[in-house]
Amino acid sequence: MKIQAICRADAQTLPGKTSKTGIFKHALSGPVMVDVQGIVGDAVCNRKHHGGPDQAIYAMGSGDLDFWANDLGHAVEPGFFGENLVIEGIDSATLCVGDRLGLQQVTLVVTAARIPCATLTARVGDPQFARRFRDAGHPGFYCRVLQSGMMEAGESVTFTPYDGTKLPIPVILQRFRPNRLTQEERAAFLDTPLASRFREMIA
Repeated sequence: MKIQAICRADAQTLPGKTSKTGIFKHALSGPVMVDVQGIVGDAVCNRKHHGGPDQAIYAMGSGDLDFWANDLGHAVEPGFFGENLVIEGIDSATLCVGDRLGLQQVTLVVTAARIPCATLTARVGDPQFARRFRDAGHPGFYCRVLQSGMMEAGESVTFTPYDGTKLPIPVILQRFRPNRLTQEERAAFLDTPLASRFREMIA
């Protein structure tokens, strides 16, 4: 596994909207600094739902981009969904909360799935896309930064699976709604390093 692309955005306005967004990310060249808030210099415009230490990095695997390229019928460039990282050899459909990704300097831990929003729907240009994204099981994943440092496209990535309760990324989209989890599942999932916003959904 390796980093295929590192992406960052300046704040821009979606056509027909007044609020700004950081979804229009583009791939960077050269080393990039990562701290506990994510990619240094990346625009995070809606901090109610995005950003913060538990969602510092939004990543997709090459498997996710391949899936969406086939679904959408066109090539999907890194950063298209607003992701900061594209990691070759990973598919978010197979990841669990607590899985770790190790780079030369940076260490990341998977904390949650990306939930589709109106900004993503507008970006894709399909009013039904949020439902498609939720149901597909390839949402990408948020990470907490356990160790800050520099990283660069092409850098190798090591994968360490979480050795506790398995909370697959697709399950978060499919079942984190009222009355879809048993009390036993809630207790088990809260024992993982799940992002705080998602903990509040099931606490």
